[in-house]
Amino acid sequence: MGTQIVDDLETQLNPRAAVPDFQAYLDRAEARSRAVIQRLDARLDVRYGDGPLQSLDIYTTATGNAPVHVFIHGGYWRGLDKKIYAELAQPLVESGVLAILVNYDLCPTVTVDVVVEQVRAAIAWVFNNVQRFGGDAQRISVSGHSAGAHLAAMGLCHDWGRDGLPADVIKSSTLISGVYDLTSVPRLSVNQEIQLTPDAAERNSVMFLAPTTRGPALVAVGGEEPALWIQQSAEFSRRLSSTGLDTRYLEVGGEHHFSITDRLTDTDHALTRAWLDLAAGIGPRETSPDSSATPPTTAVV
Repeated sequence: MGTQIVDDLETQLNPRAAVPDFQAYLDRAEARSRAVIQRLDARLDVRYGDGPLQSLDIYTTATGNAPVHVFIHGGYWRGLDKKIYAELAQPLVESGVLAILVNYDLCPTVTVDVVVEQVRAAIAWVFNNVQRFGGDAQRISVSGHSAGAHLAAMGLCHDWGRDGLPADVIKSSTLISGVYDLTSVPRLSVNQEIQLTPDAAERNSVMFLAPTTRGPALVAVGGEEPALWIQQSAEFSRRLSSTGLDTRYLEVGGEHHFSITDRLTDTDHALTRAWLDLAAGIGPRETSPDSSATPPTTAVV
């Protein structure tokens, strides 16, 4: 029975186990992103810290004092790179938003605790420096996918005043297919690379932390993802909403963990429209829920 439970957790909570051809999605995204890097006005690999991977890519807009959006890649804190997702900068820039994609040092070279601190340092760097690239530090939003959504969410629960920043430095957030309860991660095979301890899993489980920011949040997940993965997003959305945060939950039908980010280049898609509206600072448009949705904050598309 114990082996069966572990096998079930592996399928439910290890996205690469749930999507056997995941690498094909990453390869196609990276190929598209290489073309985007050539097209856009980019400042690549700008340093924000001393770690070997502590750098970010900045994609500027034609107008100054633009709203700023920070995207954080996933990879279960132990893989992937910002340049795979450079294609996401294009719809942001075309919407008049300065786009910043963040890298961070990877496990097991560093711990998840260090990764969390590095991403917070990146956001602080953006606040302190983005004006010289044409961005408005008073209009910073964040998003992330998978472990990147966890890292973005950890930013919502941080006391930014300790860093000399405004409490509301993050004006809004879009959290896509995130992992919010880390307590099962030490039981997964991928933890051989992450090396997450039970204590670290507990203190970094954003599911059980209180948000310190008050900006709106969008929590999205693919409708074809495993049930436990979807459940985490639904529960985290309810958790944020219960604290009084303006929270919307979006379940994207037909998409799994590695296809959902492909939708972010389709400006007609409901997820992309909501993401871009938040990044631009105008709030997501209402999405009409179907009969399976639970109003008022839930929609299925």
